Amino acid sequence: MTPEAPHALTIDIYSDVMCPWCLIGYGQLTKALAELDGEIAAEIRWRPFELNPQMPAEGEEQEAHLQRKYGRSAEEGAGLRGRMKAIAEAAGVSLSYEGEGDAPPAMMWNTRLCHKLLAFALEQAGPQVQTELKLALFRAHFNRRERLGDRSVLLDIAASVGLHREAAKAALDDPDLEARVLAEEHEAWDMNIAGVPAMIVANASGVKFLIPGAQEPEVYVNALRRVAAKSRTLH
Repeated sequence: MTPEAPHALTIDIYSDVMCPWCLIGYGQLTKALAELDGEIAAEIRWRPFELNPQMPAEGEEQEAHLQRKYGRSAEEGAGLRGRMKAIAEAAGVSLSYEGEGDAPPAMMWNTRLCHKLLAFALEQAGPQVQTELKLALFRAHFNRRERLGDRSVLLDIAASVGLHREAAKAALDDPDLEARVLAEEHEAWDMNIAGVPAMIVANASGVKFLIPGAQEPEVYVNALRRVAAKSRTLH
């Protein structure tokens, strides 16, 4: 008896590079997809969501930003960072500084250029390279604390995943590409997506399911199976 082919799904992840829960959510999703290997084949695409679209080019020190935005104390912030690092490790990802010497201050950057670069990667190289770029941006931010508002830094990261540097440079200056990024952000707002990560799972039949927040792997497993099962019942 011929085994049934894996069921094809798309997963659009609304996310910001500054968001540690987005990296954690991806790690948990990866664990779920490993469990579903041979059962479900998922194409992951990253969609833009800016947590701080008004962030100035010079950025802001992370702890000061979070204290100002959420009104929490330095002690509360330290406790939350510790919990997040432990959750990240369990998810198979890292939020820890891995560079040489003492860690520089963690910063928050304006991510509009990151989102333009990610949109360019999807359009020009496809979802796999786009995911490689997204993970490289996460590493640059969380593990190396690089200046992600700097064009030269972004172009180095783009080249590291095989994207053409000059084409990527042109993409960063493309107003049409920026308009498409902003249109996708408005689509997220229209869907009442107010926080990230937010994953929209869809099948070829048009069935869609929204998974908000960073969930445990079993939550993703159950949700993906549910969408796949609905697809089968429609055929």
